Amino acid sequence: MKKKAIIVSVKSTTLTNREKLLLSKENPWGLILFKRNIKSLNQIKFLINNIRKLTKDKNFPILIDEEGSTVSRLKNIINHNFSASYFGDLYLINKKLSIKLYKKYLYSLCSNLKKIGINFNTIPVLDVLRINTSKVIGNRSFSSRKKIVKKLGQITVKQCCKNKIIPVIKHVPGHGCATSDSHYKMPKVNLNYKELNSTDFFPFKSNSAKLAMTAHILYQKIDFSNVATFSKKIIKEIIRKKIGFKGILMSDDISMKSLKYDLVTNAKKSLGAGCNLVLYCAGNINDNFKLIKSVPYIDKFTSKKTSEIYKILR
Repeated sequence: MKKKAIIVSVKSTTLTNREKLLLSKENPWGLILFKRNIKSLNQIKFLINNIRKLTKDKNFPILIDEEGSTVSRLKNIINHNFSASYFGDLYLINKKLSIKLYKKYLYSLCSNLKKIGINFNTIPVLDVLRINTSKVIGNRSFSSRKKIVKKLGQITVKQCCKNKIIPVIKHVPGHGCATSDSHYKMPKVNLNYKELNSTDFFPFKSNSAKLAMTAHILYQKIDFSNVATFSKKIIKEIIRKKIGFKGILMSDDISMKSLKYDLVTNAKKSLGAGCNLVLYCAGNINDNFKLIKSVPYIDKFTSKKTSEIYKILR
């Protein structure tokens, strides 16, 4: 069954009739969960089961942002109050111990997600911290040292895949250089290509991830007019060529305030620039339908890469 190039979201802890129709008839590529969708373990398992029945796809992508600490949608169900920076700080003191503990932590996290029925987690955050990095990243980043971010990022991807959870590296090509939060306004970065390539792009290189999420950031010295999500130049020349990312590229949430157009235009501009999927997180059913009718079916490349992902999930 051909899928539409969108990851949708729903409004509450149970599905409305229109949401059931969306999932059974419109074929979104996947669905992302938020705190608003999660009340208890039994409830979330029931909701996920229902979603999979409606899509008639046992591997239907159910995504979540389960980073731990400050970004945990499952806080009431899973107790894992560790941040990425905890493992990054420990790595500075004792590499072996940090890696050993981090692998154990990832095994536990992946096991819990699988029990619930979630098969995609939007980790790791590969943004390199700077002195003036926006607080929205904070302890979600492993470190201000690019080599630590890269190493722990590679471990995250390998361990998650080994444990049958598909990771999503973010926010490509790097959010650590931004001083403002893209949820609320468009961050503008004035660094040149050389500086960005040396620091921010570095952790994303040589990573085996099958999925990556873009940054809604304006890198003014590379593309003065378009945020990365809308930039053919950044997607083609930086993300695909310089960084060498070969997987499915998904936009960050197209309902974020850093994007200045209406939702349908945001979706079309993202896909037109080279994103393979768009992500919509607000869960408004009218907007879900409007978007799913306006986006195309996934292309051959995305279809092939989706099949590769499904093989990992078997």
